[in-house]
Amino acid sequence: MSAMTNSILRSLVCGAGALLITVVLSLSFVQSTAVAPGARGSTAGPIAKLSGRQGHALFGQSEPAVLVD
Repeated sequence: MSAMTNSILRSLVCGAGALLITVVLSLSFVQSTAVAPGARGSTAGPIAKLSGRQGHALFGQSEPAVLVD
């Protein structure tokens, strides 16, 4: 194959791979957001909830970090 044909084929394969990754990620996002939180019901057993205290929304911290001078 010539260099131009090889370059075009490589670009097409790379584009097809990128398209496949985009489609898979998009479909997984749509599937995960299709039902409102809590509406699907829990499939985990009673051991899954270890703490009754609600933590902070970021990184599981119990409270936001405080910056001190």
